[in-house]
Amino acid sequence: MEPRGPELISRYKANYSIPAEAPVTEQMILAHWALEKELTHQLLVSTPQTRWETFERCYTRLYRELDWLNRIVGEAKPVAPEHKHKKWRAALGAPPQSVYEIGSGKGELITYLAQQGFICKATEVTRERGEKHLKAFVQNLSWAVSDGVHLEQFEARASYDVVISDQVLEHFHPDDMETHLRGVFQILKPNGRYIFSTPHRFSGPHDVSRVFKCDEPRGMHLKEYAYREFVALLKAAGFTRMYYAFIPAQSMAGKRGWGKLYLGILLLAEAILTLVPTHKARRFCAKALRRFGLFSNGISLTAERR
Repeated sequence: MEPRGPELISRYKANYSIPAEAPVTEQMILAHWALEKELTHQLLVSTPQTRWETFERCYTRLYRELDWLNRIVGEAKPVAPEHKHKKWRAALGAPPQSVYEIGSGKGELITYLAQQGFICKATEVTRERGEKHLKAFVQNLSWAVSDGVHLEQFEARASYDVVISDQVLEHFHPDDMETHLRGVFQILKPNGRYIFSTPHRFSGPHDVSRVFKCDEPRGMHLKEYAYREFVALLKAAGFTRMYYAFIPAQSMAGKRGWGKLYLGILLLAEAILTLVPTHKARRFCAKALRRFGLFSNGISLTAERR
Protein backbone atom coordinates (compact mmCIF):
# COMPACT_ATOMS: atom_id res chain seq x y z
CA MET A 1 0.00 0.00 0.00
CA GLU A 2 1.36 3.39 -0.97
CA PRO A 3 2.27 5.68 1.97
CA ARG A 4 0.24 8.82 2.55
CA GLY A 5 0.29 11.85 4.85
CA PRO A 6 3.22 12.26 7.28
CA GLU A 7 4.72 8.87 6.30
CA LEU A 8 4.83 9.88 2.64
CA ILE A 9 6.43 13.25 3.45
CA SER A 10 8.99 11.62 5.74
CA ARG A 11 9.97 9.02 3.12
CA TYR A 12 10.23 11.69 0.43
CA LYS A 13 12.46 13.96 2.50
CA ALA A 14 14.69 11.05 3.46
CA ASN A 15 15.01 9.86 -0.14
CA TYR A 16 15.99 13.30 -1.41
CA SER A 17 17.93 14.49 1.64
CA ILE A 18 15.55 17.40 2.21
CA PRO A 19 15.69 19.29 5.52
CA ALA A 20 12.98 18.28 8.01
CA GLU A 21 11.74 21.86 8.28
CA ALA A 22 11.36 22.34 4.50
CA PRO A 23 7.72 23.09 3.49
CA VAL A 24 7.01 19.93 1.47
CA THR A 25 3.37 18.86 1.21
CA GLU A 26 1.68 15.64 0.15
CA GLN A 27 0.27 17.46 -2.88
CA MET A 28 3.78 18.44 -4.00
CA ILE A 29 4.96 14.84 -3.74
CA LEU A 30 1.96 13.44 -5.61
CA ALA A 31 2.50 16.04 -8.32
CA HIS A 32 6.15 14.95 -8.57
CA TRP A 33 5.12 11.28 -8.81
CA ALA A 34 2.51 11.94 -11.51
CA LEU A 35 4.80 14.16 -13.55
CA GLU A 36 7.76 11.75 -13.48
CA LYS A 37 5.56 8.86 -14.62
CA GLU A 38 4.19 10.97 -17.47
CA LEU A 39 7.63 12.16 -18.55
CA THR A 40 9.14 8.70 -18.19
CA HIS A 41 6.64 7.33 -20.68
CA GLN A 42 7.55 10.08 -23.15
CA LEU A 43 11.26 9.37 -22.73
CA LEU A 44 10.90 5.61 -23.17
CA VAL A 45 8.78 5.82 -26.34
CA SER A 46 11.01 8.46 -27.95
CA THR A 47 12.84 7.49 -31.13
CA PRO A 48 16.58 7.98 -31.71
CA GLN A 49 15.70 10.84 -34.07
CA THR A 50 13.61 12.72 -31.45
CA ARG A 51 15.41 11.66 -28.27
CA TRP A 52 17.53 14.72 -27.53
CA GLU A 53 14.59 17.03 -28.17
CA THR A 54 12.40 14.83 -25.95
CA PHE A 55 14.93 14.65 -23.13
CA GLU A 56 15.57 18.39 -23.19
CA ARG A 57 11.84 19.14 -23.17
CA CYS A 58 11.06 16.65 -20.39
CA TYR A 59 13.87 17.69 -18.07
CA THR A 60 13.18 21.38 -18.66
CA ARG A 61 9.56 20.78 -17.71
CA LEU A 62 10.54 18.72 -14.66
CA TYR A 63 12.74 21.42 -13.13
CA ARG A 64 10.44 24.28 -14.06
CA GLU A 65 7.29 22.71 -12.62
CA LEU A 66 9.02 21.18 -9.58
CA ASP A 67 11.31 24.08 -8.76
CA TRP A 68 12.05 22.71 -5.28
CA LEU A 69 14.16 19.96 -6.87
CA ASN A 70 16.75 22.63 -7.60
CA ARG A 71 16.21 24.55 -4.35
CA ILE A 72 16.08 22.09 -1.44
CA VAL A 73 17.05 18.59 -2.60
CA GLY A 74 20.29 17.50 -0.98
CA GLU A 75 20.27 20.29 1.61
CA ALA A 76 19.50 18.22 4.72
CA LYS A 77 23.13 17.67 5.67
CA PRO A 78 25.37 20.22 3.94
CA VAL A 79 28.89 18.87 3.47
CA ALA A 80 31.97 20.92 2.62
CA PRO A 81 33.09 20.31 -1.01
CA GLU A 82 36.54 19.05 0.07
CA HIS A 83 34.84 16.28 2.05
CA LYS A 84 31.91 15.61 -0.29
CA HIS A 85 34.04 15.28 -3.41
CA LYS A 86 37.40 14.08 -2.07
CA LYS A 87 36.93 10.57 -3.49
CA TRP A 88 36.61 12.08 -6.98
CA ARG A 89 39.69 14.22 -6.43
CA ALA A 90 41.65 11.13 -5.37
CA ALA A 91 40.36 9.06 -8.29
CA LEU A 92 41.40 11.68 -10.84
CA GLY A 93 44.97 12.05 -9.59
CA ALA A 94 47.03 15.20 -9.93
CA PRO A 95 45.99 18.26 -11.96
CA PRO A 96 46.14 19.66 -14.51
CA GLN A 97 44.14 17.20 -16.55
CA SER A 98 41.31 17.91 -18.97
CA VAL A 99 37.99 16.74 -17.51
CA TYR A 100 34.62 16.48 -19.26
CA GLU A 101 31.55 15.95 -17.07
CA ILE A 102 28.28 14.54 -18.39
CA GLY A 103 25.17 15.70 -16.53
CA SER A 104 26.71 18.33 -14.26
CA GLY A 105 23.48 19.20 -12.44
CA LYS A 106 24.03 22.36 -10.43
CA GLY A 107 27.77 22.16 -11.06
CA GLU A 108 28.97 21.34 -7.55
CA LEU A 109 31.43 18.56 -8.42
CA ILE A 110 32.86 20.11 -11.59
CA THR A 111 33.24 23.50 -9.88
CA TYR A 112 35.23 21.86 -7.09
CA LEU A 113 37.48 20.08 -9.59
CA ALA A 114 38.07 23.30 -11.54
CA GLN A 115 39.06 25.04 -8.31
CA GLN A 116 41.55 22.21 -7.71
CA GLY A 117 43.33 23.05 -10.96
CA PHE A 118 41.70 20.67 -13.46
CA ILE A 119 40.71 22.08 -16.87
CA CYS A 120 36.99 21.34 -16.85
CA LYS A 121 34.00 21.34 -19.16
CA ALA A 122 30.53 20.83 -17.71
CA THR A 123 27.48 19.77 -19.71
CA GLU A 124 23.74 19.36 -19.27
CA VAL A 125 20.77 18.39 -21.42
CA THR A 126 18.71 21.41 -20.25
CA ARG A 127 19.60 24.97 -19.32
CA GLU A 128 17.31 24.62 -16.27
CA ARG A 129 20.33 22.92 -14.71
CA GLY A 130 23.97 23.85 -14.93
CA GLU A 131 25.49 27.28 -15.38
CA LYS A 132 22.46 29.29 -14.21
CA HIS A 133 23.05 27.96 -10.68
CA LEU A 134 26.63 29.24 -10.39
CA LYS A 135 27.02 32.19 -8.05
CA ALA A 136 30.28 33.47 -9.55
CA PHE A 137 32.71 32.97 -12.41
CA VAL A 138 34.87 29.87 -11.99
CA GLN A 139 38.31 29.77 -13.56
CA ASN A 140 39.18 26.66 -15.63
CA LEU A 141 35.46 25.88 -16.15
CA SER A 142 33.36 26.15 -19.30
CA TRP A 143 29.74 25.06 -19.89
CA ALA A 144 27.87 23.51 -22.79
CA VAL A 145 24.62 21.72 -23.61
CA SER A 146 24.74 18.27 -25.21
CA ASP A 147 22.62 15.13 -25.53
CA GLY A 148 25.13 13.19 -23.39
CA VAL A 149 25.08 10.32 -25.87
CA HIS A 150 26.67 11.22 -29.22
CA LEU A 151 29.63 12.92 -27.58
CA GLU A 152 31.86 12.74 -30.67
CA GLN A 153 29.39 15.12 -32.36
CA PHE A 154 30.00 17.76 -29.68
CA GLU A 155 33.70 17.33 -28.88
CA ALA A 156 36.88 16.63 -30.83
CA ARG A 157 38.06 13.04 -30.77
CA ALA A 158 40.83 12.14 -28.32
CA SER A 159 40.54 15.51 -26.54
CA TYR A 160 40.07 14.66 -22.82
CA ASP A 161 42.15 12.92 -20.19
CA VAL A 162 39.10 12.01 -18.10
CA VAL A 163 35.33 11.85 -18.64
CA ILE A 164 33.16 11.68 -15.52
CA SER A 165 29.48 11.26 -14.66
CA ASP A 166 27.84 11.05 -11.24
CA GLN A 167 24.28 9.70 -10.90
CA VAL A 168 23.53 10.23 -14.59
CA LEU A 169 23.61 6.94 -16.52
CA GLU A 170 20.40 5.68 -14.91
CA HIS A 171 18.60 8.55 -16.65
CA PHE A 172 19.66 7.56 -20.18
CA HIS A 173 17.39 5.64 -22.49
CA PRO A 174 18.58 2.00 -22.24
CA ASP A 175 18.91 1.83 -26.03
CA ASP A 176 21.47 4.66 -25.91
CA MET A 177 23.92 3.18 -23.42
CA GLU A 178 26.15 1.46 -25.98
CA THR A 179 26.24 4.61 -28.11
CA HIS A 180 27.05 6.71 -25.05
CA LEU A 181 29.99 4.51 -24.04
CA ARG A 182 31.36 4.50 -27.58
CA GLY A 183 31.08 8.29 -27.59
CA VAL A 184 33.01 8.51 -24.31
CA PHE A 185 35.67 6.20 -25.76
CA GLN A 186 36.07 8.41 -28.83
CA ILE A 187 36.57 11.72 -27.00
CA LEU A 188 39.09 10.22 -24.56
CA LYS A 189 42.79 10.49 -25.27
CA PRO A 190 44.81 7.25 -25.42
CA ASN A 191 45.15 5.99 -21.80
CA GLY A 192 42.21 8.22 -20.88
CA ARG A 193 39.67 7.16 -18.25
CA TYR A 194 35.93 7.17 -17.81
CA ILE A 195 35.02 7.40 -14.10
CA PHE A 196 31.35 7.11 -13.23
CA SER A 197 28.90 6.36 -10.42
CA THR A 198 25.32 5.19 -10.84
CA PRO A 199 22.80 3.41 -8.55
CA HIS A 200 22.92 -0.38 -8.28
CA ARG A 201 19.78 -2.20 -9.38
CA PHE A 202 19.84 -4.74 -6.55
CA SER A 203 19.38 -2.06 -3.87
CA GLY A 204 16.91 0.03 -5.85
CA PRO A 205 14.85 1.58 -7.05
CA HIS A 206 16.62 4.85 -6.23
CA ASP A 207 14.30 7.36 -7.88
CA VAL A 208 10.92 8.67 -6.69
CA SER A 209 9.55 5.10 -7.07
CA ARG A 210 11.31 4.23 -3.81
CA VAL A 211 9.11 6.68 -1.93
CA PHE A 212 6.06 4.71 -3.08
CA LYS A 213 7.56 1.28 -2.21
CA CYS A 214 7.96 0.07 -5.80
CA ASP A 215 10.29 -2.83 -6.65
CA GLU A 216 11.35 -1.37 -10.01
CA PRO A 217 12.05 2.21 -11.17
CA ARG A 218 8.90 3.84 -12.53
CA GLY A 219 10.24 7.38 -12.54
CA MET A 220 13.02 8.97 -14.54
CA HIS A 221 15.61 6.35 -13.68
CA LEU A 222 14.92 4.62 -16.97
CA LYS A 223 17.19 1.73 -16.05
CA GLU A 224 19.32 0.83 -13.03
CA TYR A 225 22.21 -1.54 -13.70
CA ALA A 226 24.47 -4.17 -12.17
CA TYR A 227 28.27 -4.32 -12.41
CA ARG A 228 28.26 -7.31 -14.75
CA GLU A 229 26.12 -5.40 -17.26
CA PHE A 230 28.54 -2.48 -17.34
CA VAL A 231 31.60 -4.72 -17.63
CA ALA A 232 30.10 -6.27 -20.78
CA LEU A 233 29.01 -2.90 -22.21
CA LEU A 234 32.40 -1.29 -21.57
CA LYS A 235 34.25 -4.15 -23.24
CA ALA A 236 31.96 -3.88 -26.27
CA ALA A 237 32.73 -0.12 -26.47
CA GLY A 238 36.48 -0.80 -26.61
CA PHE A 239 37.60 -0.29 -23.00
CA THR A 240 40.20 -2.85 -21.96
CA ARG A 241 40.68 -2.34 -18.23
CA MET A 242 38.01 -1.78 -15.56
CA TYR A 243 38.26 -1.46 -11.79
CA TYR A 244 36.40 -0.08 -8.78
CA ALA A 245 36.85 3.69 -8.89
CA PHE A 246 37.23 4.85 -5.33
CA ILE A 247 39.81 2.59 -3.68
CA PRO A 248 42.02 4.82 -1.50
CA ALA A 249 45.64 4.42 -2.64
CA GLN A 250 48.68 6.62 -3.11
CA SER A 251 49.53 5.48 -6.64
CA MET A 252 47.46 4.80 -9.75
CA ALA A 253 49.02 1.34 -9.90
CA GLY A 254 47.75 0.68 -6.39
CA LYS A 255 44.28 1.86 -7.32
CA ARG A 256 44.16 -0.38 -10.38
CA GLY A 257 45.32 -3.46 -8.48
CA TRP A 258 43.09 -3.10 -5.45
CA GLY A 259 40.24 -1.74 -7.54
CA LYS A 260 40.33 -4.75 -9.85
CA LEU A 261 40.37 -7.12 -6.87
CA TYR A 262 37.42 -5.36 -5.23
CA LEU A 263 35.49 -5.37 -8.51
CA GLY A 264 35.97 -9.14 -8.60
CA ILE A 265 34.50 -9.42 -5.11
CA LEU A 266 31.51 -7.30 -6.10
CA LEU A 267 30.90 -9.38 -9.21
CA LEU A 268 30.94 -12.54 -7.10
CA ALA A 269 28.47 -10.99 -4.65
CA GLU A 270 26.23 -10.05 -7.58
CA ALA A 271 26.29 -13.59 -8.91
CA ILE A 272 25.17 -14.88 -5.51
CA LEU A 273 22.44 -12.25 -5.18
CA THR A 274 21.12 -13.15 -8.62
CA LEU A 275 20.07 -16.50 -7.15
CA VAL A 276 17.76 -14.80 -4.62
CA PRO A 277 14.21 -15.27 -5.99
CA THR A 278 12.52 -11.93 -5.21
CA HIS A 279 13.67 -8.34 -5.42
CA LYS A 280 12.59 -7.61 -1.85
CA ALA A 281 14.67 -10.52 -0.54
CA ARG A 282 17.59 -9.57 -2.79
CA ARG A 283 17.53 -6.01 -1.48
CA PHE A 284 17.54 -7.34 2.10
CA CYS A 285 20.52 -9.61 1.35
CA ALA A 286 22.35 -6.79 -0.42
CA LYS A 287 21.93 -4.62 2.67
CA ALA A 288 23.41 -7.38 4.83
CA LEU A 289 26.39 -7.82 2.48
CA ARG A 290 26.99 -4.07 2.49
CA ARG A 291 27.76 -4.20 6.23
CA PHE A 292 30.76 -6.38 5.44
CA GLY A 293 31.92 -4.31 2.47
CA LEU A 294 30.80 -6.99 0.00
CA PHE A 295 28.20 -4.83 -1.73
CA SER A 296 27.58 -1.18 -2.48
CA ASN A 297 24.35 0.69 -3.19
CA GLY A 298 26.09 2.39 -6.07
CA ILE A 299 28.18 1.25 -9.00
CA SER A 300 31.51 3.09 -9.13
CA LEU A 301 33.81 2.19 -12.00
CA THR A 302 36.90 3.43 -13.80
CA ALA A 303 37.27 2.23 -17.38
CA GLU A 304 40.54 2.88 -19.23
CA ARG A 305 41.10 3.39 -22.90
CA ARG A 306 44.41 1.97 -24.10
